[in-house]
Amino acid sequence: MRGFYIGRFQPYHDGHHRMVTEIASEVDELVLGIGSAGDSHTPRNPFTAGERLMMVTKSVAELDITTYAVPIEDLERNSVWVSHVQSMSPAFDVAYSNNPLVIQLFSEAGVEVRQSPMFNRDVLEGAELRSRMIHGDDWESLVPAPVVDVIEEIDGIERIQRVSDTDTNGEVVDEAHAGSDGASDPE
Repeated sequence: MRGFYIGRFQPYHDGHHRMVTEIASEVDELVLGIGSAGDSHTPRNPFTAGERLMMVTKSVAELDITTYAVPIEDLERNSVWVSHVQSMSPAFDVAYSNNPLVIQLFSEAGVEVRQSPMFNRDVLEGAELRSRMIHGDDWESLVPAPVVDVIEEIDGIERIQRVSDTDTNGEVVDEAHAGSDGASDPE
């Protein structure tokens, strides 16, 4: 059986990794959808699809499961989002998500959806990690070691701090409390 799990992975963190590990115990193969693949270099989406693909594939290499990481660009029409995802991905039997919109869309399309418990969600959330990166706080302890390596390799901290600056009134753009706003947009 092949499972599917999508996230923006901005960045891939320990909460994602725990969920992937749980999913791996239920399926034979796993497709990891890299959501919002066309977005990068913003405070909300600082990393490119290729950089996130590196984070994910290096982090799941330790798991004893065949994985496929697939970039999936946003589609602004939720009614056809599932068919878009299916066209970009190897076939899968079950989707995993905790995002209410994603669950609804897959369910309406006749795809079985399973949920997993969230892990330490108050800290293990992309917006919280990005905020920590912007402000120079600890984020490294909340992501798999390969993610730290990728972010260091690409000078990701400098990038997110730079794209978070503003030249208007000195306020820093901080999206730590911004919510998800689309089917392909879960943290």
